[in-house]
Amino acid sequence: MTIPTRTLGALAVGAQGLGCMGMSQGYGTGDQDESIATIHRALELGVTLLDTANVYGAGANEELVGKAIKGRRDQVVLATKFGIAGHTPDGPVVRGDAGYVRESVEASLRRLGVDHIDLYYQHRVDPDTPIEETIGAMAELVREGKVRHLGMSEAGAASIRRAAAVHPIAALQSEWSLWSRDIEAEILPTCRELGIGIVPFSPLGRGFLTGRLTADALGDGDMRAAMPRFAGDNFDRNRAIVAALESIAAKRGVTTGQLALAWVQAQGSDVVPIPGTKRRTYLDENVAAATIELSDADIAAVESAAPAEAFTGARYAPGMMRAVGK
Repeated sequence: MTIPTRTLGALAVGAQGLGCMGMSQGYGTGDQDESIATIHRALELGVTLLDTANVYGAGANEELVGKAIKGRRDQVVLATKFGIAGHTPDGPVVRGDAGYVRESVEASLRRLGVDHIDLYYQHRVDPDTPIEETIGAMAELVREGKVRHLGMSEAGAASIRRAAAVHPIAALQSEWSLWSRDIEAEILPTCRELGIGIVPFSPLGRGFLTGRLTADALGDGDMRAAMPRFAGDNFDRNRAIVAALESIAAKRGVTTGQLALAWVQAQGSDVVPIPGTKRRTYLDENVAAATIELSDADIAAVESAAPAEAFTGARYAPGMMRAVGK
């Protein structure tokens, strides 16, 4: 099985990408050998877009991805990010000044072991630096051949418009799934007007929408334990909604995760979700969803069972939420 291709702006990629963050942080201890095997398996299946960031594992994730793609560079559309320079109790430290852009790309190229990055994202918008300065510095990297295409992550509509006036933006990466639909009202129409592709991260609700997660499974090192949607009564209320999705998935002969992923993929030919996994077993399941076609009736049933307003709890703690949508 190989998956079809889609385009992000002018960038052609497999219709589903692979989020690599969890191989190095956020979801407990990773296994480097299995993570590398998972990346290799993804490439075999036609997944070309690999997503990482300089902040994941304090650089360790870029190093892991670089090791995995050595000798396979021509099979990969390599995406990484800059902009989160640290964390405080009040939220992330965000930088977008031109000097930091330059410093960040040089360090990422070294860790990845490559001479160019295919898709370079601003991870969060710096409210203290004009977006024109940040995108201008990123555009200079394109002119130098160090970067091929530019992207933004979790940006608001106004910032996206200002950025696109400086240089074409190929993709916006933001959280989008059945339980996180904030971008649909304003941000999604803005991107489509400007020809910007959409790269949904956490399209499985950080695993919640698979139905496999239990409240007592969030152990040490699992970032979800600090997220309101996974806490207390919110977990139980949200789990009841997923139970309704399980019934629909069973009738279709697919897993609940595949149903949730197929819903995201059905939102448009400009949508390339990047479900994250560090195991080949889950990768194969996720990639299979790229070829599941949902009818209008299927989509209506899914959205009726899991309406956006039914899920409870914010997707981040307050400090992290303050950096979203700038």
